[in-house]
Amino acid sequence: MERFSGKVISIKGQVLDVQFSNTQPTIGDVCYLEGQKDAKLLIYRPSSRNRYYCLSLSDPSPFFRGAVIINTGRPITTPVGNAVLGRIIDLFGNARDEKGQIKTDTKWPIFRSSILYTDLPSHQEILQTGIKVIDLFCPLLKGGKMGLFGGAGVGKTVLLTEIIHNIVQVTKTPEATKHVSVFAGIGERSREGQELFESLREGGVLPFTSLVFGTMGQNPAVRFLTGFTALTIAEYFRDVAKEDVLFFVDNIFRYAQAGNELSLLMNVIPSEDSYQPTLSSEMADFHERLVSNKQNNITTIEAIYVPNDDILDQGVQSVLPYLDSSLILSRNVYQEGRMPAVDILSSTSSALSLDVAGVIHYTTAIKAQGILKQAVSLDHIASLVGESELSHEDQITYRRAKILRNYMSQSFFVTYGQTGRPGKYVPLETTIKDVSDILSGKYDSLTEEKFLYIGEAKEATQQ
Repeated sequence: MERFSGKVISIKGQVLDVQFSNTQPTIGDVCYLEGQKDAKLLIYRPSSRNRYYCLSLSDPSPFFRGAVIINTGRPITTPVGNAVLGRIIDLFGNARDEKGQIKTDTKWPIFRSSILYTDLPSHQEILQTGIKVIDLFCPLLKGGKMGLFGGAGVGKTVLLTEIIHNIVQVTKTPEATKHVSVFAGIGERSREGQELFESLREGGVLPFTSLVFGTMGQNPAVRFLTGFTALTIAEYFRDVAKEDVLFFVDNIFRYAQAGNELSLLMNVIPSEDSYQPTLSSEMADFHERLVSNKQNNITTIEAIYVPNDDILDQGVQSVLPYLDSSLILSRNVYQEGRMPAVDILSSTSSALSLDVAGVIHYTTAIKAQGILKQAVSLDHIASLVGESELSHEDQITYRRAKILRNYMSQSFFVTYGQTGRPGKYVPLETTIKDVSDILSGKYDSLTEEKFLYIGEAKEATQQ
């Protein structure tokens, strides 16, 4: 394609206003500064007649007003296929793991359309994680999307990493040999990415995993676009390699945040909660590509930071319509010393139904939620007058609820170095049976402390 040029009119942070006077460019084209091909721009949206807002994909310092911009006429592409497995790459598909550049001729543009509605699957099945509280109360669907909601420091990344470990590394699950994994690190700490890389390498599953990072210290344009590179890699494995894909995102809130930073630099009038008015469409662009087809699944698990522990924040709310399961992490539960710090009564899943979960699973979970709800109303009374002043029936309910809460705590494989407790993987069938036994009174003679950080309930009788 014949190259054509533009001229920089203004610069504001990572956003440049560029005028193209001859041939009009295509949204998504990559440009570069004349004479410096490493100084890259992405044509993002029109600003006025013949002028476009462009995102700086590198250090913006080489650009200046009046600088000549060369349009390549091509979009951002990323290498796909087996060559990216076991590798850490950036937005452009460049290696970031000191193993040399990715060797493949197969590259796809990172902006693509979603699959047709007629290609979507209709069958629903639960994917076990081995984490009791998730599998019982907030099950994950194969080919579905789960969000891990929580404020700072309540264990989102730890829980996400444990799910990766249990599904990919624990050989007790048949899924361990059926998936490739793609991890999108959007705006999070580089230290966490390094720890994840080492964990996957030590577990022997790094050859089946591709990691794409745009870390917290990088500019908002890179953070905003990194997820689309990971999406493209996942789509290749789904459509061409015919593989089931586990897609992990940490943290999708940073994607919304990066979009907001860019929007402010483009002088766009903010919408709700001072977020960009295009927030909903940006979330749609991302999530509507994370779908399964009739042959292969993309199962998505994403961490969502909740600013100021405000679940009603518009950046958080914009993610909810796309999720099948929402796991809410509670600071109160965390402070009480139970991990994972899941708010059971606030967490939901469309998989917790008779059709998907089955009668036994569904009825057990509903009964357990019922007793936990009763215990919430009894907590205030017990704190005022003491548990002994409750009626006999209420005392039984209250004790069983406390046993159940502690039973839902669990030691993680990925935190063994910090806690010294070996990790526990508990099959769903065992969890259902144990909860049924707790609700029927089988363990009424034991104190609730014996159920803290155990695996199966029978371990409490051996202490």
